[in-house]
Amino acid sequence: MAVEENISEMYERGRKAFEWIEFKTQEEVDEIVAIVGWQYMQKQVAEEGSKLAYEGSGMGVQADKYGKAGKVRGILWDMKGAKTCGIIKEDPIRGITTYAKPMGVVANVCPCTNPCITAAFIGLTLLKTRNAMICSPHPRTKLATVNAVNWGRKALKAIGAPEDLFQVIAEPSNEKTVELMQKCDFAVATGGKALIKVVHLAGTPSVTVGAGNVRAIVDPSADLKHAAMCIAASKCYDNATSCSSENAVSIHVSIYDKMMEELKKVGGYLLDDASREKLRAAMWPDGHTLNRDIVAKPVQTIAKIAGISVPEGTKFIMVKGQKIGPEDMFSNEKLSLVLTVWTWEDFETEIHDLKKNLYFSGVGHSCALHSTKPEQWYRLAEFIPTGRVNINMPNTVVNSGSWFAGQEFTTTIGCGTWTGNSHSDNINFRHFINTTRLAVPRAWYVATDDEVFGKYLAKAKKLIGDDRVDMPHKPAYLD
Repeated sequence: MAVEENISEMYERGRKAFEWIEFKTQEEVDEIVAIVGWQYMQKQVAEEGSKLAYEGSGMGVQADKYGKAGKVRGILWDMKGAKTCGIIKEDPIRGITTYAKPMGVVANVCPCTNPCITAAFIGLTLLKTRNAMICSPHPRTKLATVNAVNWGRKALKAIGAPEDLFQVIAEPSNEKTVELMQKCDFAVATGGKALIKVVHLAGTPSVTVGAGNVRAIVDPSADLKHAAMCIAASKCYDNATSCSSENAVSIHVSIYDKMMEELKKVGGYLLDDASREKLRAAMWPDGHTLNRDIVAKPVQTIAKIAGISVPEGTKFIMVKGQKIGPEDMFSNEKLSLVLTVWTWEDFETEIHDLKKNLYFSGVGHSCALHSTKPEQWYRLAEFIPTGRVNINMPNTVVNSGSWFAGQEFTTTIGCGTWTGNSHSDNINFRHFINTTRLAVPRAWYVATDDEVFGKYLAKAKKLIGDDRVDMPHKPAYLD
């Protein structure tokens, strides 16, 4: 595909393609989604994408990147039968009929960590909601995102839809990304904290994400072997590129030795104080900025950079947490095969410590708990400021959608107003729809004081008095 790098012209082409799909029927839209979705489920697409993503980023595990193509099946399943065209809801009691409307041309800023699946996943949700997409890739993985978009364009052409429903900036830059977000009708941006600020400064309505800094709490009631297996599988997936990866484990003091032994069995290795200090200096050379050469690299690479030794077969490094906050950066998000270990005695104290840690890094994102006590599950979910709480499962695997947990499939984790996002949901097709509410007359009815205030009416009168405005009167034009 010969891509025109003039952003205004790209937007105009996207707008023309959008006008083609804007008033398609649900059946027509679902057919387009199915064809493009089937394209993205082909082995060649996943193989090419994972290879380009791995080579371009130099991060993670190519096989795991290949496996991320499975999210396509997930979003197609989540969207199956969903109404996104025409009438999507009718409320005869209120006399309201709700119509779905598309947004237009959407800018999709794709991250280095997921350059292919983000283009494919968001692209499918935008087709389902009758929008057009222009991707802005990360410079390091531009070839992977361009390849993903081209495969989508090929499928669009095969079904007779405008190829410009999917476009991509072939030679991305910060300036082009900002201009794209300013020109488009809506933006979705998946990336770090710095990107969120850029998105908001663009002035375009948007959905964004936030940092993850997941702590997995382990209670004495948990199956320790299973908990260790979950934490290891989650931590090691794609070399911890995911924001959903466990950054810490917090173990009850009564089971500390047993749990550490289980973590050792699945590949964990705890550093001594001297090695911990060397690793800290290597990970944050200036004291606060994470060394990019550490991110999503194999354990032996991390050890070599830090000048430490770890046993053969080590899958992830463990360090003891000391303080919460900038004075101990191991309490921060690490995006690497490094797991911080904390201990706790009282559950209420532990969740308060977790909340403090999240407000330092990771608020709004997610946390995990290994426990057989439902009262702890509900208390954690009630108290902790995160969009997701996952119980007795590997956080990375289930947080953005899986076939054995209910979190919806996504590539974009909303973190709510806690971290400057407009949503705390797993971002999906529902976030790319406008609605029109049609109202028709209904029978005149005014709710009484008793109906409105219920059991609080007597107390309200006692505390405030009783000289309220008159009840509304039925206007003459309704007779």
